[in-house]
Amino acid sequence: MKFRIALTAAATIALAACGSTEDASTEVEADTVEMPADEALTGIEETPVADPAANTEPAPQVTSPSEEVQIQEAGDSAADTAAAAMDAMSEDSSN
Repeated sequence: MKFRIALTAAATIALAACGSTEDASTEVEADTVEMPADEALTGIEETPVADPAANTEPAPQVTSPSEEVQIQEAGDSAADTAAAAMDAMSEDSSN
C-alpha cells in the first residue's frame, strides 16, 4: 500500500514538473467567432450609419386575377400529386 502511494506521489510530481513555466498573467485572448470579423475590420475608419428604410414595410404585391387562378391551379395540382403518391404508398404497403 505504501508503495502505491509513493508511486502515485512520484507520478503526480513528475506530471507537475512537465507543466509550463509561463506566468498565468500573460495576455491571452480567447478564440471566438468574432476574431475573423475583428481582423477584417482593423483598417476601417468609418462608423456604421443607420438606414432609415431598413424597417419599412415592403409595398404589397398586386396580383391579377389570372395570376391568382394560376397559383390556385398549381396548388391543386400539387395536392393531387401528393394524394396520388399517398395512395401509391398505401397500395405498396398493403401488398
